[in-house]
Amino acid sequence: MKYIGQFIIILAISLIGEILNAIIPLPIPASIYGMAILFTALCTGVIKLGQVKEAGKFLISIMPLMFIAPAVGLIDSWDIMKEFIVAIAAVVVLSTIAVVAVTGHATQLIMKLKGKEEKR
Repeated sequence: MKYIGQFIIILAISLIGEILNAIIPLPIPASIYGMAILFTALCTGVIKLGQVKEAGKFLISIMPLMFIAPAVGLIDSWDIMKEFIVAIAAVVVLSTIAVVAVTGHATQLIMKLKGKEEKR
């Protein structure tokens, strides 16, 4: 019963994200709206971590399963994609490098800030 309540909270926030996506004319996916709302609710204490923790762990554990359908869709679209494969590969490589670089710098910044706080 605990899981059902946690899933209802996550689904309700996802629904709010879908509604915002329909109302606000920005090219932002509804899932991003939902994640931002959940993050804000968790940071402000409106939702306690314990209220969604177990359902979140379950969803993370089955995440690889969620990539099967898009992967099949990509394979099915190979005829369309093969003429752009060099451009697609370049975008994938460059975006991966950018994500790694930004994540590394953000991690270093956070570690420096935490180090300064611990010295106080």
